[in-house]
Amino acid sequence: MNALDSLVEMTRILGDPQNDYVVIGEGNTSMRLNAESFAVKASGQQMRNIDADGFVSVYLEPILGLLDHPPSTLSEQKSITEAARLDQNSARSPSIEVSFHAMLLHECGVKYIGHTHPTAINQVLCTEHAAAFARQRRFPDEVVLCGPQSLLAPYADPGLPLALIMRHHLRRFLQRVGEAPKLILLQNHGMIALGDSPSEILNITAMAVKAAKIFAGALQLGKAIHLPDEEVQHLYKRPDEIYRRQLFVEDSKTH
Repeated sequence: MNALDSLVEMTRILGDPQNDYVVIGEGNTSMRLNAESFAVKASGQQMRNIDADGFVSVYLEPILGLLDHPPSTLSEQKSITEAARLDQNSARSPSIEVSFHAMLLHECGVKYIGHTHPTAINQVLCTEHAAAFARQRRFPDEVVLCGPQSLLAPYADPGLPLALIMRHHLRRFLQRVGEAPKLILLQNHGMIALGDSPSEILNITAMAVKAAKIFAGALQLGKAIHLPDEEVQHLYKRPDEIYRRQLFVEDSKTH
């Protein structure tokens, strides 16, 4: 299986209706191709039945330039985005979220990104409990796969405004935590999994959804009790858990 095939397969799994991660045209995915470019889902494509033609390859630097020098008009932004396509004969336009994909691939140094809108996640992110869900962990495998805490970004208009807000909060997170998040939660919007293989993206997404279901259920029964911070750090840094986490990342690299 080549790299683009792995992106297609990952995207279809994320878009499988049985998973309840996205519906219709929701969500998008991307993959770093090399130091200069990446592939991202094209605008209007459905994740559940996408094929290789449903992705657009774009140069990284022009998209990053949108964040450093935001255009004054949407038409100028669109022109820059279209000009960044590797294949200028392509009829596809990159996802509206192409700017945050470029930013996260660059700032976090990951290879794959999966952005979805799971019902279980959004029922938490549309409440006052979103910050607690992002900051705290409640069971061991949530720590192992989703990291010691998630980045929560406030709601912003999808597209470049969201990418700019996300970059601001990501850089603060990197300074405070010292490493990139595995999971980014977007208030009233959805989630983003960041990883180095399709398996890692799928595992983070599945575990985040499970965590959201547990959190919501715990609130219905009473108080949602979280693990102490010192126990979270202990679990995250345990050598056997680091080894197991690496196995999860490498699973799809061997196929």
